[in-house]
Amino acid sequence: MIFRQLFERDSSTYTYLIGCSETGEAVLIDPVIDTVERDLEVLHQLGLKLAYTIDTHFHADHLTGARVLRNRTGCKVVFPEVEKPECADIGIRDGVPFQFGSISLDPLFTPGHTSHHFAYKVDNGTQDMLFSGDALLIEACGRTDFQSGDAATLYRSIHEKLFSLPDDTLVYPAHDYEGRHISTIAQEKARNPRLGDNKSEAEFVAIMNGLDLPYPRKIDFAVPGNELCGECPPNVPEKYRGPCKLHEQG
Repeated sequence: MIFRQLFERDSSTYTYLIGCSETGEAVLIDPVIDTVERDLEVLHQLGLKLAYTIDTHFHADHLTGARVLRNRTGCKVVFPEVEKPECADIGIRDGVPFQFGSISLDPLFTPGHTSHHFAYKVDNGTQDMLFSGDALLIEACGRTDFQSGDAATLYRSIHEKLFSLPDDTLVYPAHDYEGRHISTIAQEKARNPRLGDNKSEAEFVAIMNGLDLPYPRKIDFAVPGNELCGECPPNVPEKYRGPCKLHEQG
């Protein structure tokens, strides 16, 4: 298996490249429109052909690169079946492995950050790797105050689907804002200030309800754009239109 962890600075988003060394097929999990050219260059350098893009959910902090990557490479756009937009090619379902090349990706329905959120797990031959999206972050978790989010639902998703994985499972989140790259299930059980040390559901809900986080700066165009697989809507502010202009020009 070929693996790369890639980072987009403006939204602090991690994109994950997983490639099959036998067939040369690759997927990108949570690609960002701002870094499409970089992702294509990495694929080229590794001698891989992009077969699929896979998003964990409709992101509120960036536009997905799914549509542009499909236009550029002919790859298929994959999205959780529970709220699959018409623009997506393939719906992914909880518990139904998604196969590309010799690699099997296990989809895990983990609502709470959004009503349709999925995490993805893959066995690298030595241990499990969890691509946790926004559900479980390093010493944090995704917020639950918009997009049909619900703190109690997220608590149950994390405990039933993620904290039930082996302790040595590697955790690769969709974001990190502190320069961190990786965690483990054991570390998050012990050290996560919102979830660790056996916090109860009531304690977690109280923490999440008291966060008082600012309004997401890109949500007004990111969510509707991502519902169209990364199409740039007309209300993208000029200061964020650079990637849109680049790809609109071809």
